[in-house]
Amino acid sequence: MGQKRVERARRVIQELHQMFPDAACELRYQSDVELMVAIILSAQTTDQSVNAATPALFARYRNLEDFAGANPLELQEFIRHLGLFKTKANNIILMAQRVLQEYHGVFPKDHDSLMTLPGVGRKTANVFLAEYYHIPAIAVDTHVHRVSYRLGLSMKTDSPILVEAKLMKLFPQEEWIGMHHKMIHFGRYFCKAKKPSCERCPMQDICTTPFPQ
Repeated sequence: MGQKRVERARRVIQELHQMFPDAACELRYQSDVELMVAIILSAQTTDQSVNAATPALFARYRNLEDFAGANPLELQEFIRHLGLFKTKANNIILMAQRVLQEYHGVFPKDHDSLMTLPGVGRKTANVFLAEYYHIPAIAVDTHVHRVSYRLGLSMKTDSPILVEAKLMKLFPQEEWIGMHHKMIHFGRYFCKAKKPSCERCPMQDICTTPFPQ
């Protein structure tokens, strides 16, 4: 890990702490199962869209047992406006059944076990571990991947797993959860994919992809 990249990481931490001091998970939930369902639903859609769908969903299905016994077609109706709703509905039902049958209704606290659950990949596992169990992790979604590249912390061709590994080396462990949220906020509201706010960015001097390209 080069010294220049380490210095960039320190600068990013400093700037994002100032820009988004209160950044946190924007998915709305009140229990472990609600969080897991919301994360699964958030794949390839926005947190805002998920939050619009979940109040009615969580009023109908209140716990793992409710989701495990859900009728797929009925569950689909609650999330029809979200992408991949049929697959997500099936995964949610199977996930709830697996947690009840194999983990006695308690979500496991490690990546490997979580990733055996239907609909749960590495990003989902990282988000759940960090948000619910407060276990340090960095989930690399499209925003984190884009921001990491633009700020010179990773390469454009790096896989999400490689970006995660690089960020874990660059950021102190106690910063992992907070920086995950701050990088998402930076990418979602400031350093957008198509129309980033470059003219207002305090990190223009370290940006590797200034716009217009």
